[in-house]
Amino acid sequence: MSAPAPQQELVPADVHAHVMAEAERIKAWGEAAERRARDDVNQPTINNWLEAMGLDNPRFKAGEAPPSMAQVWTMYGLGGKPADDDPLHSMMRVLTDAGFTAVLGTNCEQSYDRYLTVGEQVRVTTALDSVVGPKATGMGVGYFVTSRNTWYVDHPDGTSERVATMLFRVLKFVPKARSKDAEVPA
Repeated sequence: MSAPAPQQELVPADVHAHVMAEAERIKAWGEAAERRARDDVNQPTINNWLEAMGLDNPRFKAGEAPPSMAQVWTMYGLGGKPADDDPLHSMMRVLTDAGFTAVLGTNCEQSYDRYLTVGEQVRVTTALDSVVGPKATGMGVGYFVTSRNTWYVDHPDGTSERVATMLFRVLKFVPKARSKDAEVPA
């Protein structure tokens, strides 16, 4: 088995330097792209989510939202566009412009500080957590990009409470060339 290719052989040094410099610049933004939920936490949306997931938990029919719904409240609607200061989308543009045109979601780690309740208004921020690479993978050479979303509920006294976080990691890569002999799926 051969040794892994040194980083400089995977990506030209100037490209790597640019990608990493941009990553540091974007990471310095910290929590950005704040977005409020379109709707307050509400029972009809909880009911629809429970039905879609095939769940029947009385706790969630009585005013509490399943914790894994945190992201649901702040998702973009159809045709939604990320803010110009969105760290994840900004880093993805940097990598696309550098030739890393394919993307693959790799994993997501969620943590919940507490359950949300009907009537609460949720907001989310996004931060660029890390950019690691280049790495040679089975899909191609690329960078692993991890963003951190943090959900908050604001209280009438002006304080904010963190209610959930999520680390979301994608591989942004240059796809391996397909061989002429590769089978084309039917």
